[in-house]
Amino acid sequence: MQVLGAEAASARSYAYKASLIGSAHRFELTEDGLSWHIAGRSGLWRYDEISAIRLSFRPVSMQRHRFRADISRTGGGRIAILSTSWQSAALMAPQDNGFREFIVALHARMAQAGSRAQLTAGLGHKTYAAVLAFLAMLTVAMAGLLIRALTIGEFAGALFIVGFAALFAWQVGGFVRRNQPRSYTLHRLPESLLP
Repeated sequence: MQVLGAEAASARSYAYKASLIGSAHRFELTEDGLSWHIAGRSGLWRYDEISAIRLSFRPVSMQRHRFRADISRTGGGRIAILSTSWQSAALMAPQDNGFREFIVALHARMAQAGSRAQLTAGLGHKTYAAVLAFLAMLTVAMAGLLIRALTIGEFAGALFIVGFAALFAWQVGGFVRRNQPRSYTLHRLPESLLP
């Protein structure tokens, strides 16, 4: 059995609060597999039973820098691990280092167990195509508004449209770029989807 590196060995457990009410979701990497405790339920999934992992970037209004790992098991079952934890009604705290180390260590353990899990990154192909189609329609509409504002001499309105478009592209561009659908391997995780 291959020995885990010091970084992976120190990341054997991870916990986060998915909501203000309720207990924390707790995960631990044991010799036998991934142990989890969520809302009064618990289980142990052997590393070779994990059938799929999808990593994605999922910002929300309270936390613009949030990552997610969806883990599926052969025979059914799915759990989600988030990189943020609720602290109070107005504060969602990032747990970037703990999340990153835990996810890297999970992949290392799965590699040791000879896992053949399907590893995907970003959004699903259909969802991503729908996002791109929506952004294309929005771009055409904004370009039409800009041309109209310029032709009637509303330069303040044109400037507003340009500023709004730049802010929107900055906010949404990172989401679209990070969540491009792709596959990865147990030894090469997508850096853009880890904090």
